[in-house]
Amino acid sequence: MNRKSTAIRNNACRAIGLFVLLCGALTSRAQDLHYSQFMNSPLLTNPANTGFMPDADYRIGVNYRDQWSSVMSVPYKTMSLFGDAQVLQNRDNDGWLGVGGLILRDVAGSGNLTTTRIYGSVAYHQSLSLSSLLSAGFNVGWANKQINATNLKFPDQFDGKFFDANIPTSAVLTTNNLSYVDIQAGMNYAYFPNENTYLNVGFSTHHINRPRETFFTGESGVDDRIPMRHTAFINGSFKTSDQWIINPNAYFSLQTKSYEVVVGLNAHYNLSGDGEKILIGGLYYRHQDAVIPMIGFGLKDFVFNFTYDATISTLRNYNNTRGAFEFSLIKQGVVDRYNGNRRQSMCPTFKN
Repeated sequence: MNRKSTAIRNNACRAIGLFVLLCGALTSRAQDLHYSQFMNSPLLTNPANTGFMPDADYRIGVNYRDQWSSVMSVPYKTMSLFGDAQVLQNRDNDGWLGVGGLILRDVAGSGNLTTTRIYGSVAYHQSLSLSSLLSAGFNVGWANKQINATNLKFPDQFDGKFFDANIPTSAVLTTNNLSYVDIQAGMNYAYFPNENTYLNVGFSTHHINRPRETFFTGESGVDDRIPMRHTAFINGSFKTSDQWIINPNAYFSLQTKSYEVVVGLNAHYNLSGDGEKILIGGLYYRHQDAVIPMIGFGLKDFVFNFTYDATISTLRNYNNTRGAFEFSLIKQGVVDRYNGNRRQSMCPTFKN
C-alpha cells in the first residue's frame, strides 16, 4: 500500500472514530463518567457511601483520570474532589447521619466537551446487630455541559482525504451550553462477624429524574433524556495475619445496553508493624476491555493509589494497550470529640 493510500485510510479511520465519539457525547448513550478505582470514589459510586467509613469519622479525597492520550490529540481528563463526615450520632452510638459533597469535572476531545457536576449527599446508617449495618442515601446536584462546536469535524465534511471546514454540515447544534438537576439514590449492607472479616454490598440508581440532555432541537419520537444507570458492588476485607489484609472487589454498572464489569483485588502489606506505613498492590480486570494493575502507599491517615488501564480489546491495535492512567489520594481521620465514644472499627485494620 502506498503512502497516499495509507493517508486516506488513516483519515477515514479518524473520521469514523470522531463520528462515533461525537455521537456518544451528544446523545448521552455512552456510559457515564467513571473511574477504574470505583472503591476509591465512594460518593460517585453510591450516595449511600456518604459518611460510611468503617474506621474513621471523616474523609477527603481527590481522583484524576487521563484516558486515550495515545490516540487523541486532546485526551479525556476526569477529575473530582469529595468530602464526607459522620454527624449526629445517636445516644446508643449505633446509628448516625452522613453528609458530604462531590465536585466532578470532565473535559473530552477536541470539541472540549466539558462536564461539571456538583452534588450534595446525605445518608443514614443504622446498626442492625453487633455485626451488621444498613445504610440508605441520596444525592442531588447541578450538572452542566458545554461544547466548543468550532473545533468539531463531522463525517459529511470529509472529502475522502481530509476534513474541510468549508464544506457545509447537516449537523446543527442549537445550543452549546446546558444545565439540569440530577438525582441519585442507593443502599448498602455491611457484615462484620469478627475483627478479621468484613463484607459490604451496595446498589444504587443514578439519574432517577431522567433529566433532558441534548445540544440539538428536540424531535418528536426522539428520547433526549438521560437513561437511568444501575450499579452494584461488593467489597471484602480479610485480615490473614498481622502483615496482610486482602481486599477483593467487584463492580457492575448497566445503562441501557451499555454495561461495565470490573473484578479484582488488592492487598495491603504492613511495612511499619503499627499500620502507619502500608504498601498496596493489586490487579483488576474490566470485562473485554482492560487489565488494570494497581500500586499504592499508605502513610498514617493518607492513602495514595495509582492504576493503569492496559487495553486488551481491539482498540489495542491503535493505542498500543495504553488506555488510561488514574490516581486517587484519600485522607481520613477521627474527630477528637468522638474519641472514647466511637465504637471499634468494623473493618480489619493494622492499627490498634
